[in-house]
Formats: sequence, C-alpha cells, structure tokens
Amino acid sequence: MGRVSWERFEDEVGRRGGASFWWRDDDAALPSPALERLMSFDLPLALAVVPQAAVPELFHLLKDSVSVLQHGTDHRNRAAPGEKKTEFPAAEPDELALERLVAASQRLRKMAGERALPVLVPPWNRIRPPLAEKLGSIGMTGLSCDGKARAVQGVKQVNTHIDIVAWREGKRFIGEEQALSAALELMEVTDPVGWLTHHAVHDEAAWRFLERLARVEGVRWRGAAELFSYTAPGHG
Repeated sequence: MGRVSWERFEDEVGRRGGASFWWRDDDAALPSPALERLMSFDLPLALAVVPQAAVPELFHLLKDSVSVLQHGTDHRNRAAPGEKKTEFPAAEPDELALERLVAASQRLRKMAGERALPVLVPPWNRIRPPLAEKLGSIGMTGLSCDGKARAVQGVKQVNTHIDIVAWREGKRFIGEEQALSAALELMEVTDPVGWLTHHAVHDEAAWRFLERLARVEGVRWRGAAELFSYTAPGHG
C-alpha cells in the first residue's frame, strides 16, 4: 500500500465521500486524569465499564455523548490451564455465568442509569458462542467483540477492528502509519470501522493520534445507541 500519511488518509476519505467510524474504550472503572482527558473529545463514545469494579463517581464525569456498555462482570481471568484469558471459561456452567452477568448488570444500571445499554463487551473479547447465544434470555440484546470474533445468533453484534495499543510491545501506541493503513483497508469492506482504545494505558503518542483523528473532515462518528438500534440515526 505504501506509506500512509494523514494527507493521503484524508484524501481517501474525501474521495470516498466520507467514512463511518465508531469508538469503544475499554476497562473503565474509576475516575482518573486519563478518563478526564478521554472526556475532552466531542465525539460519540461507547465506554465499556467493569460493573463490579466501578464506583458511582465515574459516571459523574461522563458527557452526554457517552454510552455505557457492560464489560463483563469483574474482569477476572477464569481461564483453565491451556485456555486463553477469559472471564467465561469452558468449565463454567452457562447458568452460573448468566447469574453473574445479571447481578453485574443490575449494579451497573443502578449507577449508570439510562445511559447503560444492554450490550455486553466480554473481557479480552472472548465469550463462548453457546453462552453468547443465551444473552437475550437475560435481556442483553447486543454484543461487541473484535473483528475476528465469530458471529453469534440472537444478538446484535457490532465489533471493533483497530486496537491502537500494542499490548505485547510495552503497551505503546501501534503507530500512526499502521493505524491509518488498517483503517484504509477496512473502509473497503467494513461499515462502520470500529476503533478500540484503553484510556488507562495510553501513551502521549496514542492521545495525539486520537486528537488528530477526531479532526478528520468527512467522518461520521456513530454512537453505540444508534448502532445497536436503541435510537434513531444521528448526524455526522
């Protein structure tokens, strides 16, 4: 593809007549300077909150443009030896996992109110399909994982595609060129392209990238309430 600069990226957005993005930020629980910086963006944001770790003060900081999604229950790794990290291991009966999710959902809704959507974001983007297919039985009608996740029947699924954190390389920003190249490729086949961030671990380069991305003209940033069909479409 060659080097992708901001100029080339913006030219491509213009050539296509615009772009459609959405933004999910994970692992929220406590107020922090990083969360306050996240709230400085004037864009629709889906904030994945860990219900059992969250405190009421977190929700006092949230802007009107922020929707709250349920980030599992406690974000504890329950994986058995040999399993990848997951909050929902294969050995746990579905009924027990659903009970945990219901209790966590009730706690989250008590704190977040109407901004909490019935959408599950499983920690590490992993949930067993048989369990995911039962989410509707507890009133959860949405699911958000990553772009590699298998489609699940019975829920509206809207995934993210570009995680801007290089987790295995010191949690640094993945780099401007890598992020923009990925976005250009995805814009050919995906609508909307989902950006995934983790405000608590961002370095300065990650923040600068997001600030620059937010200024790209012709991008329609779509909110979670619209994407999961809880409100009418918004404006670009």
